[in-house]
Amino acid sequence: MADGLKLRLPATSANLGPGFDALGLAMDFALEIEARESERFSITSTGRNTAQTGDVDDSLVLETYRSVLDGQGIDAIPLHLDLHNEIPLGMGCGSSAAAIVAGVMLASHFGGLGWSKHKVLTEASFREGHPDNVAACVLGGLTVSLMTAEGEVDALSIKPPVDWPLLVVMPDSSLSTKKARAMLPESYSKADTIANVQRVAMLTAAFAEGRSDLLARAMEDRMHQPYRSPACPLLPLLLPVAGGDGVLGVALSGAGPSVLLIVEPGRVETARDVVGRILRENGINAEALETKIFHDLM
Repeated sequence: MADGLKLRLPATSANLGPGFDALGLAMDFALEIEARESERFSITSTGRNTAQTGDVDDSLVLETYRSVLDGQGIDAIPLHLDLHNEIPLGMGCGSSAAAIVAGVMLASHFGGLGWSKHKVLTEASFREGHPDNVAACVLGGLTVSLMTAEGEVDALSIKPPVDWPLLVVMPDSSLSTKKARAMLPESYSKADTIANVQRVAMLTAAFAEGRSDLLARAMEDRMHQPYRSPACPLLPLLLPVAGGDGVLGVALSGAGPSVLLIVEPGRVETARDVVGRILRENGINAEALETKIFHDLM
């Protein structure tokens, strides 16, 4: 019998404006799991969205666990999961990436696969379909990642020298990643492509150097945010606050509908007041979750 396994998989915000399918940011709220062998599959769930996360028959964690082992020709040992979830589902905060990474790690542990961190990252990215959320979930910090045509993943993590606070503004209704991706065009103009390449390069450098002054402009995007705005009403309302009132940069969190604000240290309440005023003026109910960049590696 294998020893139990305890996991903490952080929420993630992908894309960060121009970094479509390339950049991811780990945030300090998480999916936490304590797993042990059991006579049957079962889940005890607390936190957010317990009806979904506690459903054994529709658990992405357990589905991934069984699928990975089935692919290796190994019978899946039944598990009991004590699960506490802080990541809202369908809000662009990496809930599916965290669940998939959890499932892959459970398979590696209880199936005796002994997979490396890179192998876990590659397998989870293949199952997620893109590496940005998964890389941030596995490595922490700001991650830059790519996936080859053969499915191999290269990724690295950057820890900015400044501890920027974050605000994640989440509306009442969720948005599926599939629907959000369907809103994107099949091709882009040369001008839009160049603009995004320039900004993603500058955004990565700004994180590496801790250059707060560059974030507002470097987080501008022409590839996905303009097309997703109709399904993400918070985005056009909050984008204009970037660069003022303590807000260093604003971007859609993942595929949306949540919006991520990077905030100047010591100015969180000012930024929160600005967000609250905009929400009231537009009659929108939303949760503004204060968090920070998560750096602890797995």
